[in-house]
Amino acid sequence: MKNVAIAGATGAVGREFLKLMEARDFPINNLKLLASERSVGKKLEFCGEQIAVEELTPKSFQGVDLAFFSAGKGRSREFVRHAVDAGTVVIDNSSAFRMDPDVPLVVPEINPHMAFKHNGIIANPNCSTIQMVVALNPLHKAATINRVVVSTYQSASGAGAKGMRELLKQTQAWVNNEPLEVSAFPAQIAFNLFPHVDVFLKNGYTREEMKMVNETRKIMDAPEMGISATCVRVPVLRAHSEAVWIETERKLTPQEAREILEKAPGIVVKDEPVAGGYPMPWDVDETVETYVGRIREDFSHPRGLAFWVVADQLYKGAALNSIQIAEVLAAG
Repeated sequence: MKNVAIAGATGAVGREFLKLMEARDFPINNLKLLASERSVGKKLEFCGEQIAVEELTPKSFQGVDLAFFSAGKGRSREFVRHAVDAGTVVIDNSSAFRMDPDVPLVVPEINPHMAFKHNGIIANPNCSTIQMVVALNPLHKAATINRVVVSTYQSASGAGAKGMRELLKQTQAWVNNEPLEVSAFPAQIAFNLFPHVDVFLKNGYTREEMKMVNETRKIMDAPEMGISATCVRVPVLRAHSEAVWIETERKLTPQEAREILEKAPGIVVKDEPVAGGYPMPWDVDETVETYVGRIREDFSHPRGLAFWVVADQLYKGAALNSIQIAEVLAAG
């Protein structure tokens, strides 16, 4: 039994932590819910108990064994070191520490051993990275992936609760022939999509796209792997989808790839060439697995393979992966 804190408890991911910890019977002695000053006093339910939210401060972590952080990069940079100094192990869901060479970046299906190499902080990868590497890793082990090209179709909830609210409000406004207000995204999200997730960098890519490149190489310990990403925001409430293309050293047939993926941990293969025979965001809402389908040979390349990956990014892409890291630590 552990004393656990959730920083960012009232956000979209924070609430998923509560649902998943209860569903997985995560061992907790005492649970502390932390958020900004404006959320203080708000009550959230966990295992039938109403728990009041406290303000996140540097002194919040006395007596806390484990803290899940999902309050954004700025909050992590401000408060995580205070938690570590108090003897708390932090699993951080932001990008603050992911590329720090002294901080392990962990996906339990791939590199669980890295969780034990922490110095108080373990980083949870980007949501789009997680679902992709869960599918890539078993194929990489079998045939060595040299190159990856991925296009993501990222739901509104990737921008948090405010993103979901904006999609719903814009949709309702459109139905009522009212003006559409844009604040959470760089453009209208209802009935629209745009290749702009996070800010643009000098190299022409967005920060989100470079997260996928750099994090994938770190998690898979493949610094030379060629990766190109295009990240697109789409008018879907929840769950991210990805069209992935890989070039392998050894040719993989679609059937061999299916068999490899079917045996891999955390993956469900749904791959039938019929209507609905493939994963879709609507179907994977609040599921814990990564779904793979549309597995097919690339006829333009002798060692090319294409497939489709879908996962609930609030679960596997955020809260669930963090909890799985904690479960790895608990199991020793």
